[in-house]
Amino acid sequence: MALKKWEPLQELDDLLERSRRGLGLLPWRGREWMGELDWSPRVDIGEADGTYLIKAEVPGVKKEDVKVSIADGVLTLQGDRHEEEETQGLQFHRVERFHGSFSRSFTLPPTIDPQQIKATFQDGVLSVTLHKRPGSESTAQQVPVE
Repeated sequence: MALKKWEPLQELDDLLERSRRGLGLLPWRGREWMGELDWSPRVDIGEADGTYLIKAEVPGVKKEDVKVSIADGVLTLQGDRHEEEETQGLQFHRVERFHGSFSRSFTLPPTIDPQQIKATFQDGVLSVTLHKRPGSESTAQQVPVE
């Protein structure tokens, strides 16, 4: 009989997985919970020269499946990643890529000009440029801590 190295964290993962399955809950994936909220594109938000730039990673999503909208000061990025239909006899042993709809919303500061929003899509990255209104620079002030 061969000796096997004891992996306590793996045993804990296995126990949690069996428990969740027994309760009819979503599976556990390498110390990350799987669920509807997991398919949400990651974003970077930056600011420079009177504009904000939001970049969202949406690999595997087609340009025509992406929608950018603004309503009541909230910018919403929506889209849909379709499940690949061509498996050509593949038997999957693990599937970690999500498909289905996603939505991300961001409350915009009042300094944004909603008429000057521009969105581009290239190489699986959605870029949204938000221009500030002229003369609407926000100010910051120090608040003394007592």
